[in-house]
Amino acid sequence: MFRVLKAMATRSPSDRRRLWTIAFLTFAILGGTWSVATPLMASPDEPAHVVRAAAVVRGQVNGVEVMEPQMVGYIHSTWANSGVELPSWYQQLKTADTCYRFKGKIPAKCAKKVHEDSDTVLVTTSAGRYNPVYYFAVGWPSLLVSGPHSVYLMRLVSAVLSALLLASAMVTAGEWRRSWLPKIGVLAAATPMTLFLGGMVNPNGVEIAAGLLFWTAVLSLLIDPQPDLLKRRLARTGVAGVVLLEIRPLGLAWIVGTVFFGLLASQQGAVREIVRHRSTRLWAVVLAVALAAAQAWNSTHPDHSTIQTSADLSFFKAAEHTFLESDKYLRQMIGWFGWLDAESPFLTVSVWSGTILLLIMLSLACGRRRDVIALLGLMAAILGIPIVAQGLQASTLGLIWQGRYLLPFAVGLPLLAATILSKRSPQGGLMRARLTLVIGSALAAAQLAAFFWALRRFTVGVEGHVIPMPAAWSPPGTWVLWTVVYALGSIGVVWLVAGQSDYRPPTAGDADGTGSASAALPVTASPDAGVSRSLTVPSAVPAGAAEV
Repeated sequence: MFRVLKAMATRSPSDRRRLWTIAFLTFAILGGTWSVATPLMASPDEPAHVVRAAAVVRGQVNGVEVMEPQMVGYIHSTWANSGVELPSWYQQLKTADTCYRFKGKIPAKCAKKVHEDSDTVLVTTSAGRYNPVYYFAVGWPSLLVSGPHSVYLMRLVSAVLSALLLASAMVTAGEWRRSWLPKIGVLAAATPMTLFLGGMVNPNGVEIAAGLLFWTAVLSLLIDPQPDLLKRRLARTGVAGVVLLEIRPLGLAWIVGTVFFGLLASQQGAVREIVRHRSTRLWAVVLAVALAAAQAWNSTHPDHSTIQTSADLSFFKAAEHTFLESDKYLRQMIGWFGWLDAESPFLTVSVWSGTILLLIMLSLACGRRRDVIALLGLMAAILGIPIVAQGLQASTLGLIWQGRYLLPFAVGLPLLAATILSKRSPQGGLMRARLTLVIGSALAAAQLAAFFWALRRFTVGVEGHVIPMPAAWSPPGTWVLWTVVYALGSIGVVWLVAGQSDYRPPTAGDADGTGSASAALPVTASPDAGVSRSLTVPSAVPAGAAEV
């Protein structure tokens, strides 16, 4: 297989359009397979989001406020939901999966059959106050197709939107001089949970993909400045920023955090070039307008829910509980599917955590002092934000934190580590091709294992046979078909890092390991480098050879 991929690399030009196309198809196939192979409503809060999307495209952007009793984080509350007029089968969707929801041992066979009915009834949704932009984008298939099949189409639209953003992140990483490392960072950030949520009717999936693109574009602007790519990278930053601002209220916080840690690791002079560019002012205006629109929506749609307080959940008790659960939240970011009732297998967790840990350790070893501070600070933020957030809100909202809430920001960890390593690592060698094949294959196998394990949960339950035969429940087309499709799609994961030649001749005057091709290039220790190295760079490098 290595020889086949090497031959592909030799024949394939380093072309942005081809890389983007392959990345888009890869992510669309993987996300789309999640869309079709997951039972209806078997993802977090999907019933509420489906109702919201169907209502928004029918002109019911606000709905009527309906106060309903609801259990939130084990606290009894009266929730201010939104009531909308929809065909009665949307009401059936809300309870279709209750027989196995949160019950991993029970397969999806017991789900109630949804009977299509044209009668219109009042259907409530807890997502009625959410910004309608995402729901306009994914809800339109419900106008073309009636019945539950329209939910599959809405899921596929969401998967395509996520794939568009992820493909743009991949092509941005592919523009680096040592692009194989940033591309590994993108694939490590695109966890199985990212693709699962992207294939569901849930704004969280597109939010995570937008956060991944924003991180990739910002780090490219600040750590690997290339004047000829500045305008393109600013455009990607702007588009991702607009999506983050319009999809959830926390978008501004993710933007500020990303820029802050990107500036810590920035290259000297990068900010000055960005500020001087005319496109910066244009996108600043666009982002300001998007922020104003998002704030206007949020301020005019207050939450009137009445939530009881719990004296037992003080700040320190909730913070301690969250700290002790940190490992679970991290594993949820990798992949914890269904209604938190389908964990990823050991293979997926170990490969993903091992890959990210390897990137972090290597980047800490070769990064500047500012790089190390940025990386350690980001790690502390990923661990600390849930502790502080849940500690402050537990008395009124209960213990509701999930790893996916932080994922739009946490995807920056493997990206920051990979980009620091790409820019600072001074060592040369010819192991790049084999290393990328190993890492790409491991991530592809981990993706497939996560998908199969989740599918097994729905077909026979978490305690059923490892090979789900006979299957109590099966998706349209059988589970075997979609496992094969996902396996074929995973080949694209390998190709993205191991099957495309991305070597660029080093440019003169760069002493970060992308320097001129002189016979011996000394790397002098800066005040914050802490080490002095001597880098030997061959004067002639064969096409397709690796520089790291």
